[in-house]
Amino acid sequence: MASVFLYHVVGDLTVGKPELSEFPETETVAAAIGAIGDSAEGGIPVWRKRSLKSPIESAESRQQRFVGILNALDIAAFLARDDCLSDQEKAINTPVSEVVLPDNSALKVVDPGTRLIDALEMMKQGTKRLLVPKSLVWRGMSKRFSILFNGKWLKNADPSGSASASASPSAGSSTNTLLTLPNALRPPPSSSTSSIQDKFCCLSREDVLRFLIGCLGALAPLPLSSIASLGAVNPNYCWIDASCPATEAAKKLPHDPCAVAVVEPTPEGQQKIIGEISSAKMWKCDYLSTAWALAKLSAGQFVTGVEDHTNLRSSLPDDINNTNDVAGDETSNGGSRLRNPNLSSGRSMYRGRSSPLTCKVTSSLAAVMAQMLSHRATHVWVTEHDNEDVLVGVVGYTDILAAVSRQPAPAPAPATATASAPAAPAIFDTNAA
Repeated sequence: MASVFLYHVVGDLTVGKPELSEFPETETVAAAIGAIGDSAEGGIPVWRKRSLKSPIESAESRQQRFVGILNALDIAAFLARDDCLSDQEKAINTPVSEVVLPDNSALKVVDPGTRLIDALEMMKQGTKRLLVPKSLVWRGMSKRFSILFNGKWLKNADPSGSASASASPSAGSSTNTLLTLPNALRPPPSSSTSSIQDKFCCLSREDVLRFLIGCLGALAPLPLSSIASLGAVNPNYCWIDASCPATEAAKKLPHDPCAVAVVEPTPEGQQKIIGEISSAKMWKCDYLSTAWALAKLSAGQFVTGVEDHTNLRSSLPDDINNTNDVAGDETSNGGSRLRNPNLSSGRSMYRGRSSPLTCKVTSSLAAVMAQMLSHRATHVWVTEHDNEDVLVGVVGYTDILAAVSRQPAPAPAPATATASAPAAPAIFDTNAA
C-alpha cells in the first residue's frame, strides 16, 4: 500500500474548501435545482433544521440531522410523475423532504486527523461525503507533522501534554507538546470556540480523486496498469433496453453510480451502448422538458433526442412549452416576476446527451481518473478492446478507490533449489602400488 494513504490525513484535503451551507429539507424543489447546479457530483446533502436548545452541536447530533443526498435524477423522476406533469407549478414548489431518499450512511462526520486510508475505507463502504470540522490544529494525526494543512508545519495538538510540559520544565520535548504558533494559527479563545466548532466543510469523492491524481508517482505502478488487471471494472451495472419506456430507468433507482445504460441487443447476444440516463447527464438541464421526455418517450428516443433547442421546442406539446415559460418565473417579495434560469427552457434537454463517456478494458487507471475529472463525471462505461460499442461494465468512484488502496499481491515463493547432480564415481588406479 502506498505511504501516501498512511502519512496524510483528511485535513490535508480540506485546504481552501468553503464552509458548508446546509440545505434544509423544507426548501422547495426549485431551490434544489439551483443548488445542484453548483454542487459536486451532481447532488446536495439535505438536512433537518437544527434545534436551538444548545449553541454547540455535537458531531452525533449533526449526523442524526442528515437526511440524504438529493441528485438530479431524483428530481427529474419526481417531476415525471403524472400528478407533477399535470400541475408543474405545484411540483416545483414541493418541499425536498418529499423527494429525497433517506440514507443517513451517505455522509459521515469525521475528525480532521482521520487517516486518509480510513477515509477511503468509509467511501468504499458507501459513504459519499465526509463532513470535516474547519479547525486549526487537531490530535491523533498519523504523522507527527502535516506539511499540507494550511500550508504550515503543524504539530499534534495536545493541551494536556502542553500543560504538563509547562509544569515540569525539566521534561524533554515531547510529540504531544504544542508547537509555538503565530497568532494567526493559534487556537481561538474560549469565547469563540462555539463559532469555530460550528464551521464544517464537505469533502466529496471527487475531491479525493483530485488529490490522488496529484500523487500518481507515489501510487506507481498502479496508475499505468489497465483497469481490467486491477479488477476495477464492475460488471454488475444497471441497464435498460432502448425500446423500453424511459421511466423504467427512474424506477431502477441505481445507487452508485447513479446511472442506467441504454443498450441495444446485438445478433451475437451482446449489449451495444447508445446512451445513458444518469444524474451526471442531468446535472444542468431543463428539468421540466426532461421530465416530460422521461415520462413520454422510450429510452432510445430519450438519449438520442434532438440536441438543439429549436427542434426540441417543436417536438414538445404546446402545454409543456407554455408551462416552461410560466414555471421559469419566480415571484419575489416585491411582487415582480424574475426569470429563473434553472427552470427556463433556454437549455437543451440535458448536456452531453449525444454519446456516453466510455473507455476500454485496456485503458490505464490514470487515464480513467483523468477522464472522470475532466468531465466531472461520476462514472465511465467500459467497452471491449476491439469493439467500442459492446458494453462490458462500468467504473465508478468506489471501484477506483478500491483499486488504489488494494493490498499488493504477495510475492511468489522463491523456487526451490535444484538438487545437485550426483557426484561422478571415483576412479581408482588398479596399477597403483
